[in-house]
Amino acid sequence: MSSRMLGTAQSHRQQSTRQFKGMRLTDHYFELPLDYSQTKGPCIEVFAREVVDLKKANEDLPWMIFFQGGPGFPANRPVFNGGWIAEALKTHRLLLLDQRGTGMSSRILPQTLANFPTPEAQAEYLTHFRADNIVRDAETIHHTLIGSDKKWTGIGQSYGGFCLLTYLSFHPEGLEGVIITGGVACVKRQIEENYRLTYQKVLEKNQAFYRHYPEDEAKVKEIVQYLGSHKVMLPSGVPLSPRRFQALGLCFGADGGFERIHYLIEKAFVDGPNGKEIAYDFLVEVEQLHAFDTNPIFCILHESIYAEGYATRWAAERLREEFPWTQVDADRFHFTGEMIYPDMLDDFAHLQPLKDCANILAEKDDWLPLYDLDQLAKNTVPVAAISYYEDMYVPIELSRETALHIPHFYQWVTNEWEHDGIGQEGGKILNSLLDKLAAPRL
Repeated sequence: MSSRMLGTAQSHRQQSTRQFKGMRLTDHYFELPLDYSQTKGPCIEVFAREVVDLKKANEDLPWMIFFQGGPGFPANRPVFNGGWIAEALKTHRLLLLDQRGTGMSSRILPQTLANFPTPEAQAEYLTHFRADNIVRDAETIHHTLIGSDKKWTGIGQSYGGFCLLTYLSFHPEGLEGVIITGGVACVKRQIEENYRLTYQKVLEKNQAFYRHYPEDEAKVKEIVQYLGSHKVMLPSGVPLSPRRFQALGLCFGADGGFERIHYLIEKAFVDGPNGKEIAYDFLVEVEQLHAFDTNPIFCILHESIYAEGYATRWAAERLREEFPWTQVDADRFHFTGEMIYPDMLDDFAHLQPLKDCANILAEKDDWLPLYDLDQLAKNTVPVAAISYYEDMYVPIELSRETALHIPHFYQWVTNEWEHDGIGQEGGKILNSLLDKLAAPRL
């Protein structure tokens, strides 16, 4: 990872300090380089929200920075003083980072990408929004907020954990410790090996779903047959294709995901003037369950989070032929999971203009490294992670391989929660991981 020496932000403004439910929240805006390899060039704005217990606001507390899952999603917006955030605030000053392109950080949206004159220009811009530059942003903010003589603790959920493995690879000097929840990435494998495992995990989730709700098998097949023989329009003005319906299996890896899809399926049809038809409220909820057009990084850059020096070439789509059960006309209909397919750029109205850009990125074969295996193998920063045995998104087999490669790495493996366990029992999980982070064995 070649880059110029990281220093402080080109500008930093702090505003909108407020009190909320026993917390003090302060908004920070940083002007940072789009491309850290250039000594001069365009800048972007990166936003982060500082959160501290109101009673400890004037204390010299250690800092913790949070990396959200995704890619392409902003950090949490505190709406109550509880969960993992409340646990963190017992001992730390917390920085909720909106990774570049998300939330309030120079947002990537269909509208903002429309400012670029060509798909090539869009693609070139988006190449700067991966974990390597997210980490550079974080380390520059670290220098700006607390200085290079102090370190902070990183916490990452899902893709945020991927970012922290990049942080450990290239800027470990900034980290006091690392906590990863559900995001111990495969650092030794290429994308195909990851997808072969996740396809198997998705199949297992489908089997479990039909065991829980056996009556849904016939209902799902009826919906798919109807979508195949009728043009059913979503509120956004595009047809609901069988494959877009199939992609709702993305929910299966989260707590309550089975129930969310079951309750959706049970209200699929109503009697209209011409007989049975797909219900409008069903269609609205289908759109709400997918955030691909409101968070286009998740769709367009998704496969690139695995790419180092090779083109992904729509890997999830290429591997579908190895798994015949993914075909929409299979004897038993199966949902797919966290796989991004090129036809999704047709199925979402606001992504259609970005299809050429997405294809360019899928063929890009000179992606820079995201991990340094040699540096990780001599790691001295303590790491405490929780991995979920039945995780549908981040296969435990590859997570375990990564954990064994990195010294001072404690991995808690459990099937008590799904991938989003931090959102269910966040206080309990973070408390345990903080204890492990401080344990001498690390």
